[in-house]
Amino acid sequence: MTRLNKYLSEAGVCSRREADRLIEAGRVTVDGRRAVPGMQVEPGQEVKVGKKVIRDRNETVVLAVYKPAGIVCTEDRREKRNIIKYLDYPVRVTYAGRLDKDSEGLLIMTNDGNLINGMMRARYGHEKEYKVTVDHPVTQEFLDRMAAGVRITDLEKGLDTVTRPCKVIRIGKYTFSIVLTQGLNRQIRRMCDALGFRVTRLVRTRIMNIQLSGMKPGEVRKLTKQEIEELYGQIKTGQDAGISGIIE
Repeated sequence: MTRLNKYLSEAGVCSRREADRLIEAGRVTVDGRRAVPGMQVEPGQEVKVGKKVIRDRNETVVLAVYKPAGIVCTEDRREKRNIIKYLDYPVRVTYAGRLDKDSEGLLIMTNDGNLINGMMRARYGHEKEYKVTVDHPVTQEFLDRMAAGVRITDLEKGLDTVTRPCKVIRIGKYTFSIVLTQGLNRQIRRMCDALGFRVTRLVRTRIMNIQLSGMKPGEVRKLTKQEIEELYGQIKTGQDAGISGIIE
């Protein structure tokens, strides 16, 4: 826990003395309630001065973001529709795993570099789930071939590989869900192309234990305490398994 005046000072709002004045004047709220002098705040509580939410510069932020189609996962400021500008979050965060411009759905965005590294290590096999719509009826043969692994090639990018076996389930005449444990560039689109199908819509619905369900395009939410604990737990389990495999 941190004294409220110290929290405001370290967040760059003002000095501790001025923070005390703001609190006494009734301009500071914590979780929607008027703050009182001397009170303390815990991580995760919402602190406001007037209508402005104050973020602790040292606070670990982990967000679920519904990226709309057309927004680009890049930090390049020359890209007008980059995800950082679009999100415009008061704490500097970036994405743990991209979605291509034409795809939509769940992004995890955070200021924790260790979390990003843990999520991005392909050898840990973290699951990502997608709902995919294609331009031809989904057949059992198509599902079986997708699940077994598909050779995808792009000589310009030096790509020539067979994708890992994965879980694929038909959910409609033109739609299926697929769970991947790797993240090759435009992987699902390339897999479908190789089998004569064209993706018309692609939505990422899950990353590990974090679900998109109930969110709308453009929506942002903080992960719950339980979600964060499970997410970090899965990262640690994957890292421990990787170390164990190296030792063995």
